[in-house]
Amino acid sequence: MKNIDDLIESAADLAEHGLSKGEIADELNVSRETASWLVEQSGSGTGTGSTSEPNGGPYDIHVDWSTIGRDSSRLAAVGSAMADLLLKQGEAVDLVMGIEKAGAPLATTVARELDADLGTYAPSKHQWDDDSDQSLDGSFSRNFAQIRGRDCYVVDDTITSGTTMTETIEAIRNQGGNPVACVVLADKQGLGDVKGVPVYSLLQVIRVGSED
Repeated sequence: MKNIDDLIESAADLAEHGLSKGEIADELNVSRETASWLVEQSGSGTGTGSTSEPNGGPYDIHVDWSTIGRDSSRLAAVGSAMADLLLKQGEAVDLVMGIEKAGAPLATTVARELDADLGTYAPSKHQWDDDSDQSLDGSFSRNFAQIRGRDCYVVDDTITSGTTMTETIEAIRNQGGNPVACVVLADKQGLGDVKGVPVYSLLQVIRVGSED
């Protein structure tokens, strides 16, 4: 995607296919507020953005890593680099937890590099929408490895606000697990840690300028 019009068109297409605002945010690597704004601009729904620029648009950064995701060789190479970042923590961890959807294929390549088991977590944002006031819970897939009190690494594609990573860490701890470290492709917040768990990223995205 080259510009904001492409993002709006993509948001409209995803909304027309029945995706929630949370799923659209995940697909486009933007915040929930940005996803709402994009859908609103497309005319496919209504939304409210809490952080805005003078032009009325959301204050956010879109990260498009589809050139990596569409090619298995590139994905494997990036997974190797992410695994290398995690080796700072040692080699004792034998479980990698990928955050669905986009974090799962990255976690697969990381787990292969580390010779570790693979688990996945579906965050609550996949069910989130503007008109839903329900408190929704995420879930671990039963088709992959389970926590069962184990140490693990957490893998996702981007950190936008840190909400999803925070939720995942708390969910792992609630299952008796111990998240040792997190790794992402791009960190839009420049976080050093989440809930005391170190965060590593291949890219840190820094926006220069104020929100006013």
